[in-house]
Amino acid sequence: MSISNQRAVGTGTASCAIALIISLSGIAGIYPAQAQPGTGPTKSLKQQAQDVAALLEGQMVTSAQSIENPEAPRVQMTTCRIQVAQASADPGSIFLCQEQALTNNLSKSYRQRFLQISPSPVTQSVRSLSFRPTTASTFAGLCNKPLAERTLNLSDLGTYVCSIFLKPSGNTYIGNTPINGCPANYRGAVRITNRIELTPTGMNTWDRGFDANGQQVWGAKTEAYQYRRLEEPKQ
Repeated sequence: MSISNQRAVGTGTASCAIALIISLSGIAGIYPAQAQPGTGPTKSLKQQAQDVAALLEGQMVTSAQSIENPEAPRVQMTTCRIQVAQASADPGSIFLCQEQALTNNLSKSYRQRFLQISPSPVTQSVRSLSFRPTTASTFAGLCNKPLAERTLNLSDLGTYVCSIFLKPSGNTYIGNTPINGCPANYRGAVRITNRIELTPTGMNTWDRGFDANGQQVWGAKTEAYQYRRLEEPKQ
């Protein structure tokens, strides 16, 4: 979880990204029973990376949270797998495309990311690297295409944004950015942090931006952004 999920949203050409979020964020349908993540201590990091990618794939919405808080925007997160042509030397990596859009305007996404999910032996966790595509409009509707047509080059991934490191806890994967967050230059923030809780039913994410004085300028405050899976799987 690409891995971010700001409340203040903008408009843009519909495209995929690839959150973490992870948000994240996400983001298909009910998590397939045969692929649910395991929780045993013997699970390899490679298998954990596969679990995280599978939990992120699909469509998630913030509808349930919007019912409790009418002022919260209703957002849909869509995530799908992509193939990266020059990544064959790193067989442990899984690449995802992710976008977020308001549910009443799905044709225009306001956030696009590419995610690289891979084992991280040094941290004994799963690392989610997020990238911001340079020209997001180029990848509009990417997740609507068959996998065979979702092939990109490494250069297409764009600019590195941040990393989130996830570890299993029961049937949940909990992830955090590095302790000092990641450098940023977005809507007044020079540093961003995030924490996510990824489960078979959805994802909670605390995506926050801070200015040069350490003051939070956007993002989650008292509650997480709550994404829940749609009932029907994407065909």
